[in-house]
Amino acid sequence: MTPVLVFHAVPCKCPVEDLQIKTQNERRADRAPVEDVVAWGESLDQLLECKTGQLVFEDFLRTEYSEENLLFWLACQEYKKITCEAEMMLAAKRIYTEFVQVDAPRQINIDCVTREEISENLSQPGPNCFDRAQRLIYVLMENDCYPRFLKSEIYQALLEQQ
Repeated sequence: MTPVLVFHAVPCKCPVEDLQIKTQNERRADRAPVEDVVAWGESLDQLLECKTGQLVFEDFLRTEYSEENLLFWLACQEYKKITCEAEMMLAAKRIYTEFVQVDAPRQINIDCVTREEISENLSQPGPNCFDRAQRLIYVLMENDCYPRFLKSEIYQALLEQQ
């Protein structure tokens, strides 16, 4: 007789999966208020503070095959809110597997020193485990992707619709 293995589903929160579900559920044809669209042009922070702005920016980044930057940054923001150590450990490993490790499905572009630092922190991840990488990705988005977003047809069309 072959032994039967029984697995019990343990509910867990994955910032990346949650973000993808929210993104799919919240993507609608609604227009953003004119004040929001204009504010997105003032700074990357203004854009990232607005849920609709995040979705529009993600759509733009997808056209450039670089949405992993925003998804990583948002996953880190959610990660910082976790207070339970066990949840933090699981979330840190998921973020590492999804974005940080070499050959990750959505590997972010960070230097090997930062990648190694995160790898070492995984044994006991704290709320700041991804801070250095998150700052690097933010600067990359701010200096590279965000200026292109402001000039993009996606953003310009939204401005014209207002």
